[in-house]
Amino acid sequence: MKKEETIDFHIKSCWHSISRMYNQKAIQEGITTSIGFVLININSKEGTPATKIAPMMGLESRSLTRVLKTMEDKGLISKKADTLDKRSVRVFLTEEGKRKKAVSVETIMDFNEKVKNSLSSEEWDTFFEVFNKINKVISYEQNKI
Repeated sequence: MKKEETIDFHIKSCWHSISRMYNQKAIQEGITTSIGFVLININSKEGTPATKIAPMMGLESRSLTRVLKTMEDKGLISKKADTLDKRSVRVFLTEEGKRKKAVSVETIMDFNEKVKNSLSSEEWDTFFEVFNKINKVISYEQNKI
């Protein structure tokens, strides 16, 4: 089987293209794609517990710690002790963080709209059906291990 005939190849190739596209936009904003995705996962009003961000993004906490440090250094976030649980830290967006989050959301929405406009409604629905089935297969295989 040729690599071009595998599902993995097409998913990985497409994701790398999307990632490069997002990185180009992120660089213009002085951030990275990773920072943009973290910004999107932080509640703009209430903040988000630091321990909840990594699982929401499918990251390991070590990776997130470095990104959060960079974000704090860039003035995009602030960390405060949780008022209900003093052992926990909540991450809040600064005004600049909120602005960068808005740009990140707009970039994703714009790309999604362009893809959606290039597909028929049937193709759009089929795309999500196929990915849901792929995720079910992955889940099943992971549970076998």
